[in-house]
Amino acid sequence: MERVVKFPVRIGTRKSVMALAQTEDIAKQLSAAASELDPQIIKFETVGDSDQISKLLPHGGKGGAFVAEIRAAMLRGELHCAMHSLKDMPANEETPGLIVAATLARDPACDSLVLRKGLTLEELKKSRGKGYTIGTNAVRRAAYAKRLFPEVEVIHFRGAADSRMRKLDNREKQRMPDGSEVGPADALIMARAGIERVGFVDRIAHDFTPEEMLPAAGQGIVAVECPVHEWKTRQYLALIDNHQSRLCCDAEREVLWVLNGHCNSPIAAHSVITGDEMTLRASVLDLEGGMFIEAARTGPANRPRELGRTVGLELLDKGAAAVIEKTRPE
Repeated sequence: MERVVKFPVRIGTRKSVMALAQTEDIAKQLSAAASELDPQIIKFETVGDSDQISKLLPHGGKGGAFVAEIRAAMLRGELHCAMHSLKDMPANEETPGLIVAATLARDPACDSLVLRKGLTLEELKKSRGKGYTIGTNAVRRAAYAKRLFPEVEVIHFRGAADSRMRKLDNREKQRMPDGSEVGPADALIMARAGIERVGFVDRIAHDFTPEEMLPAAGQGIVAVECPVHEWKTRQYLALIDNHQSRLCCDAEREVLWVLNGHCNSPIAAHSVITGDEMTLRASVLDLEGGMFIEAARTGPANRPRELGRTVGLELLDKGAAAVIEKTRPE
């Protein structure tokens, strides 16, 4: 019997439970789309994973902390492609030699609230957050949290989704770079997709509507990046590319490009496709949630970048650049 030689596809990923679950999904879809493939998962411990104390900014933001090392391995030829959460990929810069070759069908894009045992959503709302702490590492979530619960204390809270849940339940404090500690947290704001991936969906106390908390650009979309010259890999990845996710990706990331947003900017962007039309909403907030600039437009779904550019320019016309500059690292 003739031995079938399979084509190996080395997929780079972070080691976290959520990242591995997302990468296993890519591997399954590739195997189903082309039986001659042999997907191989290659795990990386990025600086963002090994350093669970520092803020992400000194490591180059999410792009530096969670993406840079895996991208470097692709450019060295050690990987055929890599898994990224699209929201963690910087959109205000080009990465020569790499391309997003596939976007998977979008998971729920909303953010969700998780509470420590004994605390209810009604208590948090009634108190306006006074006397409670909400943990997050995302400045966008922090800014929206201050709008929803004006008197809450928002604390820097790092870690993979499952480790953040553990710290919440064990009432652990978060160590800070200067050796101090903050917390413990009474609540966490996390992406629903991530909570689902690590098996804690039963802990969700509330899913925020887009009106309450607009998601980050690309939230809920798993992206597969690969070297531009890897034509064979690109052909295989095209088999699992979800068309609607691709359109949403292009529209939302175009907003970031126009705004020249950085990892410390409270920028949100989310699109919805209905029939042949796409509605795109985006916002820019200051860090305390006091200043809020929003724009929304509807246009042809097959022209996502044009729609993203229109929305981004409207935000700039309304003063978004000044808000972004205040949060830009020196």
